[in-house]
Amino acid sequence: MNRRILCYGDSNTWGYDPVTMDRFDETTRWPRVLGHVLGRGYEVIEEGLGGRTTVWDDPIEGYRNGRDYLIPCLESHRPLDVVVILLGTNDLKKRFGLSAYDVAQGAAVLVRVVQASQAGRGGRAPLVLLLAPPPITILMAYAEMFAGAESESRKFSAQFGRVAQELGCAYLDTAEVVVSSPLDGIHLEGEEHRKLGQAVAEKVRELVG
Repeated sequence: MNRRILCYGDSNTWGYDPVTMDRFDETTRWPRVLGHVLGRGYEVIEEGLGGRTTVWDDPIEGYRNGRDYLIPCLESHRPLDVVVILLGTNDLKKRFGLSAYDVAQGAAVLVRVVQASQAGRGGRAPLVLLLAPPPITILMAYAEMFAGAESESRKFSAQFGRVAQELGCAYLDTAEVVVSSPLDGIHLEGEEHRKLGQAVAEKVRELVG
């Protein structure tokens, strides 16, 4: 029986390459690295969408609300052993006007959705691994879209950690593992995908044994 891991995220989970502005290949994207490191007995499902938020409707980019798609996603991929959630960066777009606290509360909604589901083995809920997104660095290409987001993103570690503790789910602060690319301030370069995949693999092994 393979352990099934769902990676639910945005363009950094989809694998956007800030160098080529295309998608990283199957050997580079962090969910694929995760699957390679875990090896036999594991199946990793990539569910990344560029621009996806935690729970917010984007008035410009439609169909990006992470809450709306999460329940059908869980149902279509069940049974799942672990759901890895990496969302929040897009919530800091200026159009939303959110604080790091509000972004983390949005992530909390997603954790609760998974914990209340029956998408795990035997109709139980899957385990949740919540990832705090890495801080936004000096913005270049997205400076206007994410104006003011740098300082709030540095609060992700504390706020996402608080949510994980309150909800009793596993937690990884990606700021301790990776840094956003200086090319655009938001996306991960190839080497950072490798680091993240390895770090998530360690957490997954701790969770499922």
